[in-house]
Amino acid sequence: MVVATEEMAVYCFDTLVAHFTGDQPPPPAFEDGNHPLFVTWKKATNGSEPRLRGCIGTLEPRQIVSGFKDYALTSALRDRRFPPIQSKELPTLECAVSILTDYETAEGYLDWEVGKHGLIIEFTDPDYNIRCSATYLPEVASHEGWGHIETIDTLMKKAGYHGAITESLRKKLRVTRYQSTLYTMHYSEYVAYVKKNRGAAPTINGVPVVNGFKPGH
Repeated sequence: MVVATEEMAVYCFDTLVAHFTGDQPPPPAFEDGNHPLFVTWKKATNGSEPRLRGCIGTLEPRQIVSGFKDYALTSALRDRRFPPIQSKELPTLECAVSILTDYETAEGYLDWEVGKHGLIIEFTDPDYNIRCSATYLPEVASHEGWGHIETIDTLMKKAGYHGAITESLRKKLRVTRYQSTLYTMHYSEYVAYVKKNRGAAPTINGVPVVNGFKPGH
């Protein structure tokens, strides 16, 4: 079984730094495979709790090397909920890579464990007769301090449903639960990895990308 690793997070940082330098990222230090995956960027400033800065992935299996390369940039630059990440933000970022596993059809909207399962819900909006779907990764509910019902209700809103949420509607949800392996790396850990394995800190236009970095992006 493939699990999320340090090298996958490094490759996502490499890909984002390369975007700002116009270079190609170094080759990945992990083997390819086919798995669903997500890349999540968070931003932490002045010791505060990291805040979501972008999160995009795929629930369908795909090649993980090209997948992490694509979604590292898509989640950083094209998550419609946020403005694109700028190079000056790099020292404040942390990257979380997820490999999704163990897809199962749930017996109902309560048939999952907080902190263990991610969720995919599918349903028909009763007001507009349109199909809606959305997912939360396994760590979301526990991080937010949500129970089962609050998780389901906020996920329905994430899917684009803005009507009344009733027990009968919850019971009509098609729920798929899944698990994941997760690896989280802060930019400072990435810099330490690059220094140890490549001999120098990452640079953009010859300037080391560390705290206080003020590029023209």
